[in-house]
Amino acid sequence: MDSVASAIQRLSDLASTPHISRLTTAFSAAGFELALVGGPVRDAFLDRELADLDFTTDARPDDILAVVKPISDAHWDIGRAFGTIGARIDGHTVEITTYRSDAYDGATRKPIVQFGDTLEADLVRRDFTVNAMALRLPERVLVDPSGGLEDLVAKRLITPGAPERSFGDDPLRMMRAARFTSQLGFTVAPPTALALHALADRISMISAERVNEELSKLVSSANPRPGLQLLVDSGIAAIVLPELPALRLQIDEHFHHKDVYEHSLTVVDQVIELEESRHPGEEPDLVLRLAALLHDIGKPATKRTEGDGVVTFHHHDVVGAKLAKKRLKELRYDNDTVTAVSRLIELHLRFFGYTEGAWSDSAVRRYVRDAGPLLERLHILTRADVTTRNRRKADRLSFAYDDLEQRIAALGQEEELAAIRPDLDGEQIMQILGLSPGREVGEAYRFLLELRLEEGPLGAHVASERLLAWRAARR
Repeated sequence: MDSVASAIQRLSDLASTPHISRLTTAFSAAGFELALVGGPVRDAFLDRELADLDFTTDARPDDILAVVKPISDAHWDIGRAFGTIGARIDGHTVEITTYRSDAYDGATRKPIVQFGDTLEADLVRRDFTVNAMALRLPERVLVDPSGGLEDLVAKRLITPGAPERSFGDDPLRMMRAARFTSQLGFTVAPPTALALHALADRISMISAERVNEELSKLVSSANPRPGLQLLVDSGIAAIVLPELPALRLQIDEHFHHKDVYEHSLTVVDQVIELEESRHPGEEPDLVLRLAALLHDIGKPATKRTEGDGVVTFHHHDVVGAKLAKKRLKELRYDNDTVTAVSRLIELHLRFFGYTEGAWSDSAVRRYVRDAGPLLERLHILTRADVTTRNRRKADRLSFAYDDLEQRIAALGQEEELAAIRPDLDGEQIMQILGLSPGREVGEAYRFLLELRLEEGPLGAHVASERLLAWRAARR
């Protein structure tokens, strides 16, 4: 954490930038208060990037519009019902919101917006004390009515008022607590943690879309493990993502299977490490991280203890893919994300047959064909799925996958594996066989595709001969 003096200086420098100076001057000239609030103030003390600048004011939405119109390149009022007006000033986007003192309807937990009159009252309604600080402008005075700075130094999350009241008003704040433990490296203060446990069932009152947003932010953070553990330990995950706590299978006394829950969290950790090493500087891959988190959720349903006491999970990849698809749809993830995550889970065991004997070129082609555009993600997930403490076994699997990737690269150069197609297209098939569009054309296409996968490129002439022989044999 930065010293208080250096953090205040960062905020002061930010307030001196031309677009914020213009904004501050305009509100002051119109007789309204203005303050930079929430995340940017917190992040200045944590030496994090100051982005998504939020301001609050005693001006009502119509007044905010009147102030920003003359100084903005563009403005919008999509959040007007909640008192928020957006504007672009000198190419920079800002949002200004009227002081609020929210009430809740007691049923849907949607806020009934009530505008407030003071900055202090606006701050104490916020989720956590570390987010309840503001820099009053143009005075550049820190306003901290709930002791957020002290909690920031202690790296703890605590609500400005009674946590039962805060989480009861908006249960999604409980998921935000989990997210902040991962994003900021904070711990939840004991009274707040007790309220999480006591009110976990209230999360069922929150819409799937809002849960989706918080879960995605958590999983996309640099260290999702603490937040995920908090969701599980508090009982919240049992409601929003029950497949995760279900992974805490009872380990048999002979240790014939590992702790699947801890294994899954470790796979997420290792996926993030591989993301950063293989694709440095790129945005977090939500699809890959969700697949890592959920890749073994088929195990509870497929767990069997054989006669010799060995525990098995046959077909947990297929079962897990179906379960993941169902859960992600219920959480309102888009179709592309649902399809990609479930497909990765379905494929995540495919590689392990490679170590039992060298694959033929045909098997390598099928591996690439089945993965399609998910191949790089499958590489990362499969490597991350190795969590054994047996160094010899881990090295053997790593070397085997190195070999597989090298063979894919070599075959890719020779055969354009990324776009495997038959040697003949549909038009050529119809011309050679004298067919019109129909089922037999599709069957012929699939025959040639299998031929291509088994034997590699044949050329149009050989493919034509094999196609005619295939039809003759069918007749």
